[in-house]
Amino acid sequence: MSNFVAIYDACVLYPAPLRDLLMQLALTGTFRARWTNEIHDEWIRSILANRSDLTAKQLQRTKEKMDAAIPDCLVTGHQGLADQVELPDQVELPDQGDRHVLAAAIRCQAGVIVTNNLKDFPQYLLQPFGIEAQHPDEFISHLFDLFPEAVCIAVKEQRRSLKNPSKTIDELLNTFLSLGLAITVESLRTMKDLL
Repeated sequence: MSNFVAIYDACVLYPAPLRDLLMQLALTGTFRARWTNEIHDEWIRSILANRSDLTAKQLQRTKEKMDAAIPDCLVTGHQGLADQVELPDQVELPDQGDRHVLAAAIRCQAGVIVTNNLKDFPQYLLQPFGIEAQHPDEFISHLFDLFPEAVCIAVKEQRRSLKNPSKTIDELLNTFLSLGLAITVESLRTMKDLL
C-alpha cells in the first residue's frame, strides 16, 4: 500500500458516480484515501436535502460500507486542531466550515485534498503544510499517468457493479464527462479495450 494520502472532501462524495469511482480507485492501493465523520455528515446532509427518494438509513449503510472497504480511512484526533491551525499572516480559509478538512489533512499528513471547490482551499494557504488541493479530474488523471492499468481496473469494477441500471462503457464515460472529468475521460478512451 502506498504512503501517499488523499483526503476526499464532501463535495466529491456527493455525486454517487464520482463517489463510486473514487472508492474503486482507493481500493487499488495506489494511494491511501482518508475522510472524517464530519465529511461523511456533510455529504449525507446535502444528499438528504436534495434527494427525497433516499433515506438516512440508506446513506448510513453507504457510509458504513465505505468505512469497511478502506482500512484506516477515518481520520480522528483532528477536531481540536481545526481551531488551532495557524495560517500564514492570519489569513483565513474562504469558507471557515472547511477548517476541519484542512485539519484532517494536516493530521493524517495528506498530500492532496480532492475537492471540486478549489477556491475554498487556496494553494498559498495549503503550501506551508505540504498539501495541494486538486480537482478530481486532475487527481484521477495524475493517477492514470502513474498507474493506467490500476485506474482502468477501477473503472471496469465500477461498471461491473452497476446493475440497476447497468451502463455501457460509453454511457459511464459520458457520466464522468457530466461530472467534469474531461481529462480523465480522454485518457480512459485511449485504453477503452481494458474497460
